[in-house]
Amino acid sequence: MRNIWQDFRFAGRVLSKNPGFTAVAVLTLALGIGINTAIFSVVNAILLRPLSYPDPEQLVLLNHNYPKIDLKASVSAPGYKHYRENAKSFEGIAAMSFWSANLTGDGGEPERLQGMTTSANLFPLLRAEAERGRVLLPEEEEKGRDRVAVITDGLWRRRFGSDPNLVGKRVSLNGESYEIVGIMPPDFQFGREIGLTIEIWSPLTFTPQQLSMDNIGRENLFVLTRLKPGVSFEQAQAEMNAIADSLRAQLMPGLTVNDWGLKLTEMSETVVGEVRPMLWMLLGAVGLVLLIACANVANLLLARSAVRQKEIAIRTALGAGRGRVIRQLLTESVLLAVVGGALGLLLATWGVDLLLSFNESKIPRAYEVGVDLWVLGFTVGVSLLTGVLFGLAPALQASKVDLHDALKEGGRSGAGGMKKGARSALVVAEMALALVLLICAGLLIKSFAQLQQVNPGFRPEGILSMQLTLPEAKYKEPPQRQEFFRQLIERVRALPGVEAAGATNVLPLSGQNQSGSFGIEGRPVPQGQTSPHGDRWMVTADYFRTMSIPLVRGRYFTEQDGPDAPGVAILDETMARKYWPNEDPVGKRISFETGPDNNPRWREVVGIVGHVRHKDLEGESRVQYYVPLVQRPNPGIFLAVRTLGEPEALTASVRGVIRELDRDLPVYKVTTMEQLVSDSMAQRRFSMLMLGIFAVVALLLASVGLYGVLAYSVTQRTREIGVRMALGAQTRDVLKMVVGQGMVLALAGVGVGLVGAFAVTRLMSSLLYGVTATDPLVFAAVALLLTAVAFLACYIPARRATRVDPMVALRYE
Repeated sequence: MRNIWQDFRFAGRVLSKNPGFTAVAVLTLALGIGINTAIFSVVNAILLRPLSYPDPEQLVLLNHNYPKIDLKASVSAPGYKHYRENAKSFEGIAAMSFWSANLTGDGGEPERLQGMTTSANLFPLLRAEAERGRVLLPEEEEKGRDRVAVITDGLWRRRFGSDPNLVGKRVSLNGESYEIVGIMPPDFQFGREIGLTIEIWSPLTFTPQQLSMDNIGRENLFVLTRLKPGVSFEQAQAEMNAIADSLRAQLMPGLTVNDWGLKLTEMSETVVGEVRPMLWMLLGAVGLVLLIACANVANLLLARSAVRQKEIAIRTALGAGRGRVIRQLLTESVLLAVVGGALGLLLATWGVDLLLSFNESKIPRAYEVGVDLWVLGFTVGVSLLTGVLFGLAPALQASKVDLHDALKEGGRSGAGGMKKGARSALVVAEMALALVLLICAGLLIKSFAQLQQVNPGFRPEGILSMQLTLPEAKYKEPPQRQEFFRQLIERVRALPGVEAAGATNVLPLSGQNQSGSFGIEGRPVPQGQTSPHGDRWMVTADYFRTMSIPLVRGRYFTEQDGPDAPGVAILDETMARKYWPNEDPVGKRISFETGPDNNPRWREVVGIVGHVRHKDLEGESRVQYYVPLVQRPNPGIFLAVRTLGEPEALTASVRGVIRELDRDLPVYKVTTMEQLVSDSMAQRRFSMLMLGIFAVVALLLASVGLYGVLAYSVTQRTREIGVRMALGAQTRDVLKMVVGQGMVLALAGVGVGLVGAFAVTRLMSSLLYGVTATDPLVFAAVALLLTAVAFLACYIPARRATRVDPMVALRYE
């Protein structure tokens, strides 16, 4: 230990005597280690750290599965009851449904709360207890006893001022009185893992009709289960497959496992499945940046070892063995890495905040990201490994010293050629790694550009949107809702600066959806096949004009399509092509509901409109059809307002109209359609920006490395260059010689990098859109860019070489 401490003290003195070299090396390592630490902190929190529940690996989600149409659906009420009574692999099965409540009457402004109605066993399955009061009780799952609620600690503090006597008090939710029976602990954040802000829970109740097996296809429940101890995921899936087989035989004769089944998914996979490829890609990218940083510092050490040859020769002559010299040099490298790692950790704490500011709302579990002991351990480990990685090769090279030659005044080491070869190899490696990163970034940039060119099916510019929900206790009858929506649209349309106004139950790219099966008149569904399935939207008459959704054939809805008029529908062009490929569907009839007589309620198709990308921009949504909102008045709507100026400028005016109609009605999710379109591309933008930044850093480091090699070479060859110029060499000859030396290394790196990129980019195919993993234009453009930057890095030391004074050079040494 005394020798090790002595080595570190000596290393500190050596490095402090060379502040320029030390600063460059430390900053290079800090950059590489810092971005690795920042990305690892994200990967650790999201992918490696288990969910914040006891035994989270036992939590499993259950879905209805339709393999033929690649649809994983929710679970129906009768299905949930059947599985809960018959499945033996689980400790329990809990059902949940999203629920939003208008909070009013407590002295504050009306507020829309996002919550869930849930079976009482959700909290025991999550091993969660209330901090104050209690959780829901099984007997509260009955109509008449269900007007109770459990709230989060955050809502308690924010809305109710941490009132210690809140438990037992009543509040008004959707116009009805609810008793607050419990307040959850601060660390209970159920739903936040996937970006949901759930603040309130109330009991989930069912009517006998809802639990009838005739409603097995009415899928609107999220179902969470917990595996019994000792039961594997595979065993539970096998049991659910058997239950699905039994249900198909009883209720769906003729259907196969490819038509309908039950699928289990680990809760952790549901939370992070979509972002896993992106995060692993980013971690791999910063790993390459760190390798380039190590290569740069290794090159600095190799150059510096030439200066220290006499020192090492004297140490060897005084009895130091080669191992002792290597240990001392490695100690200096590790000290550099440790200092760089400490600075990198500071950079990482700032970098994590920067990362989250780019995409916090779209990264699951973002609130858990931070620098903890695991991240600190990672930084220490990477620092030590980095110190060995970049220090070993220079230490081995420097310890090979010819005492006779090195101790001669002005002597040159015979190892110089070996050192030159090692430095050249490191530069080739840096250029190759930088090219791989640049090509990956180029593919993502082109993918993002392609995505931006996608037509969403509507014109988002100039549209203000907001959401509101009419409480059923106050607007129980359909005519009340119809009248409210009619007045709302009329008054908003009359505001100065409004071009058009419309409403819908689900806005494109809002993250919400409504779908279901439908029937086509004259085409009964053959036994053993499932009914057609599509997305269904309820809209007002002026919605299409507001959104600028083009009319292909027929007509839009009009005011004459009122609540007492015959049922009508408008199809999108994908539905028209799929189900009426060789005929005009206008005038045909479809149905998605039955009347009191159990016969279909047919709706005449009056128009065909363009296809709208409702879910995201990357793929076409399912077939879509629209019905008039007045004929099926949904209590919750999105209001869309097309403005003549900036949409945000009309927010206060539209809010004022709503407040005039109902002062207790909260307005929420106020945004613009342009922002929704932008948010739908957030993950792709995040990965593109991050990889682009890392690629630029890699390019700069590789260029600096190439510049450093040539600058050192010019310094070492000053006498040779002077002799050449004295013998008649022209400026262009010197330029050609130095630039040629550098470009040979650069082109070798480009060649190696192209081969590596062909292999690596195939791993990121799932992250690309509208571009192949081996896009020739991207490969060629990036190769030319790197070559051009390399030429600039070569040209600067080459110009310096042409300024060598032959007389001064001939007197050198």
